[in-house]
Amino acid sequence: MLEPAERYTGYKAYDYLEPGVDYRVFDYAKQIGRVPEYAGLELTTAEAERAERLLREEMVISLHEHVQVFPENMDHLKDHIRQGREPTGYEGLARSGLTVVFDNGMDGTCCISSDAGWKYQDVLFDLGVRMADLAHQDFVIKAETLGDIRYAHETGRIAHVFALEAATMIENEVDRLDVLYGFGVRQMGIAYSEANTLGSGLKERGDGGLTYFGERAVARMNKLGIAIDISHSGDRTCVDVIKASTKPVFITHAGARTVWPTNRMKTDETIIECARRGGVIGIEAAPHTTLSPEHPKHSLESVMDHFTYCVDLVGLEHVSFGPDTLFGDHVGLHHAFSSQLSLGQAHGQVEFEEVPYVDGVENPAEAMGNIIGWLVTHGYSDDEIRAVVGGNTMRVLEEVWV
Repeated sequence: MLEPAERYTGYKAYDYLEPGVDYRVFDYAKQIGRVPEYAGLELTTAEAERAERLLREEMVISLHEHVQVFPENMDHLKDHIRQGREPTGYEGLARSGLTVVFDNGMDGTCCISSDAGWKYQDVLFDLGVRMADLAHQDFVIKAETLGDIRYAHETGRIAHVFALEAATMIENEVDRLDVLYGFGVRQMGIAYSEANTLGSGLKERGDGGLTYFGERAVARMNKLGIAIDISHSGDRTCVDVIKASTKPVFITHAGARTVWPTNRMKTDETIIECARRGGVIGIEAAPHTTLSPEHPKHSLESVMDHFTYCVDLVGLEHVSFGPDTLFGDHVGLHHAFSSQLSLGQAHGQVEFEEVPYVDGVENPAEAMGNIIGWLVTHGYSDDEIRAVVGGNTMRVLEEVWV
């Protein structure tokens, strides 16, 4: 893990407010050292120096994270969420080596006013409060354009891109996409497991594909310059979206179903169609997702089994990483929101050994550093590493964003 970035001044979330007066105080999980450092990489001195150089100097992008910090005691989770003031993990991000992070915030756990989540008013509240906090420091900057990303890279900052895992909150109002774009959203999913007015999610018994309204929404996202994500959509809906979009789409955080046969993973057909039209798949690492027969206990090694499979399937230029990590007990979060996150339907009947955390990709501070270390030890060239940790995503954004 890197030393803190030079530009980071020590700002903590909502430092401009008075704790206990302006907001309720909780004890939050450690951003650094909550779990032991990953011991699975054995780098020589030269390899370690090379991996650190790549992490520090190159454009490093995570296609999917949740960079907020969660309560240390997850019994306090619902109360914490109700106040709608998610703290960004600036300390951890300062050690991450990231240039760009696509942050999906509360998303399926956006339960400020309703346990059902996904309410338009809640999503706007979450976005607005997070933006107010970002505006009070200048290390993590709100990024809406390619110019913002390049500025962050040149000046030692982190470009923070607001993203949403589904468009459920727009209901049947396509103009809400314009509002969300105005708030800074630059990437959006179609459906999150449950079907919505746009199409089917991956948990449903049947998949009717992209709806007529969904086609209108896809067209509007293309016009606005919102990158489209199909990670949680059903199989038919995924392919329909890829074909309906005039721009390449992302699978921001998933793996290959051929490697691990659950609905949460993508079929070869979906991955191939995505790549054929210029898109990119970001390899997932949230607990109990990208397992593999060779590494059924979830760790960096099982994550990279999905990476190598996808590279062999569609080529290195169409693969990247969306680890989907956070600061805190991710497994505890899944337990607390198992119904909203549709974990049972996503895993189906496939059995797995539960782990307390994914060793090697537990949080945003360590994820990309360990991934780069793995790539170095497995013989990938600097150019290949540049492509999969940032270049492939930038290529798509140059075509999608306006």
